[in-house]
Amino acid sequence: MALNREQKRMLQRQGELGPDGEPLRTRRGPQAPRPKEQRTGPTQFAREVRSELRKVAWPTRSETINYSIITLVTLVAFTLLIFGIDWVFSEFVLKLFNAS
Repeated sequence: MALNREQKRMLQRQGELGPDGEPLRTRRGPQAPRPKEQRTGPTQFAREVRSELRKVAWPTRSETINYSIITLVTLVAFTLLIFGIDWVFSEFVLKLFNAS
């Protein structure tokens, strides 16, 4: 790994490199356990959820209906497309094996 002078100096200040530029092989002992964070109570959780839901940009009724119609039409179109492709391939395979 090629390091420039600035990187070497920074790593030496952090104690990662020795004065000759070689990495120091230090053993890290077991780290102290992190203190547990306070758990949020159910009422505080509900209060935070409610405040976050107020920030949501909810769609209007007409937007919801339009998006639902678009989703259903797309679902039907893809279902028919997959059905058609499956039917064509199955007919082809049946004719291929009945021809011999």
